[in-house]
Amino acid sequence: MLRIAIKMLFGDGARFYGILLGLAFASLLIAQQSSIFVGLMSRTSAFIRDTPQADIWVTDPDLLSVDDAKALRDTDLQRVRGVPGVAWAVPLFKGLLGVKLGDGRRTVCEVVGIDDATLIGGPHTMLDGQVADLRQADAVIVDNRRLARELRMATGERGPDGKPVYRPMQVGDEMELNERRAVVVGICDNGESFQYAPQVYTTYSRALQFQPAVRRVMSMVLVKAEPGQDPAELARQIEARTGLSALPASPFEWKTIGFWMRETGIPINFGIAIALGFFVGVAIAGQMFYNFTLENLKYFGAMKAMGASSWLLLRMVALQGVVAGAIGLGLGLGLASAFGLSNNPDRLAFVMTWHIPVITAGAVLVIVVGASLISMIRVIRLDPKSVFQG
Repeated sequence: MLRIAIKMLFGDGARFYGILLGLAFASLLIAQQSSIFVGLMSRTSAFIRDTPQADIWVTDPDLLSVDDAKALRDTDLQRVRGVPGVAWAVPLFKGLLGVKLGDGRRTVCEVVGIDDATLIGGPHTMLDGQVADLRQADAVIVDNRRLARELRMATGERGPDGKPVYRPMQVGDEMELNERRAVVVGICDNGESFQYAPQVYTTYSRALQFQPAVRRVMSMVLVKAEPGQDPAELARQIEARTGLSALPASPFEWKTIGFWMRETGIPINFGIAIALGFFVGVAIAGQMFYNFTLENLKYFGAMKAMGASSWLLLRMVALQGVVAGAIGLGLGLGLASAFGLSNNPDRLAFVMTWHIPVITAGAVLVIVVGASLISMIRVIRLDPKSVFQG
């Protein structure tokens, strides 16, 4: 009988493909929009992941995210170093500065100043040059993102027709940061960031020279815990002794993500799109599956008249829903994955974690179960005599 249920499902081609279309489109929209949302949110904390050397990030208590600008006092560094359990603590500068390129164009970049002595906090993956090259005079390292090297910080040269021809920034190119000379000594490979400004690494002391004179300049303190020391416990001790905010890397990432989720309309916009996908599935697939069951009520009635129990008929309807849901879910997730793979990661934020297929499957299950339950009611109430009465 279950085999007959599958034949009934596949035999009605128009309604079957309508059900698959609705479920596949709902799965595609839910998975795609969820993956783009996760990709965008993950970019907000990209700088934290690109600085894996630190166990703990010490900031101003009022700091809202890693991109927030609330500077610390210079004495805070020594106070953090004095906390038992701290293996090392180094300063970090992070701020937006104006840059003048070699062809005279101006833009804005994010300057990251790392500890002069240890170079802790520097980029972890270099494509050209070495982090140690920052010890050269006026040295900076530029990240390799398309936004940085090919767009905002591309170098212009005059072509044969006199028009500027732009090329990606390379080692040896020069620029001016806040009217001070800077020479590119390396190209690093950082993760895609949510911020529009290209990242430029240099030493902490040189970053202070680039930065206009202000009383407080240190953005954060990077801390490494001693071997055997729990970073979470050490963070609590730093907060208790200094009055500053101290968070391990993972909680600091979630704090940054939480800020963007609370203070922007991004979650609402993507939530509406995801909900729209769900309701499209309910409207199309649910209605088509219900109509499919109504169209086959005469067959169910005939089976019931021949002795088939209501439980067996319900199993048949449930099996039809599960098969249609599984195929539609597979098609939708496949299309969403193909969409993500076909796009350049520096143009579109797309991260499909294992949670997204599970959530999508849950949404499809709700659609299928809802449609199946409504259809089952008609099957249970079906009077076999009505089939033979016309």
